[in-house]
Amino acid sequence: MSREGALLVMVGVAVVLLALLAWAWVRRTRRDARYSAPVGELPEGSVETAVFSGLYVATTRHDEPLERLAIKGLGFRSRLDVTVTTAGVALDLRGQPRIVLDRDRLVDAAQATVAIDRVVERDGLTRVSWRIDDETVVDTYLRPQEASAKALADAIRPLITTTGSDA
Repeated sequence: MSREGALLVMVGVAVVLLALLAWAWVRRTRRDARYSAPVGELPEGSVETAVFSGLYVATTRHDEPLERLAIKGLGFRSRLDVTVTTAGVALDLRGQPRIVLDRDRLVDAAQATVAIDRVVERDGLTRVSWRIDDETVVDTYLRPQEASAKALADAIRPLITTTGSDA
């Protein structure tokens, strides 16, 4: 086979792979279209208890850290600021509307080591489990930059009500 023939084969394989990736993402987006992130503002009078900066890693199915959900506003990695208040948690992802997880949505806050396409040191991620609708619990993985994952989980954990902790 000539060089030109080999180049054409490689370009053809690359185009097919990119097309398959795009097709898979479109299917995933359609599958997850029924979910929407809770966009809004925290209630007036809520008291800020902590602020963390870091990276948003992914939102996945509950207890399935390798199954990314393609939810508008939560589909891609981003820098973020996490504001913990007495009323809930606000996620400010760069270029996205504010996502508010009020106390009633929160199910759990813990540490994790792995999420889709991200493996860190033991317990280096914070996993926030929350209700995206009445029936579905999802896990959002965050990577604090200037604080530990434990500190972020510990700041969120007091907000979790007994009724909200049944996964």
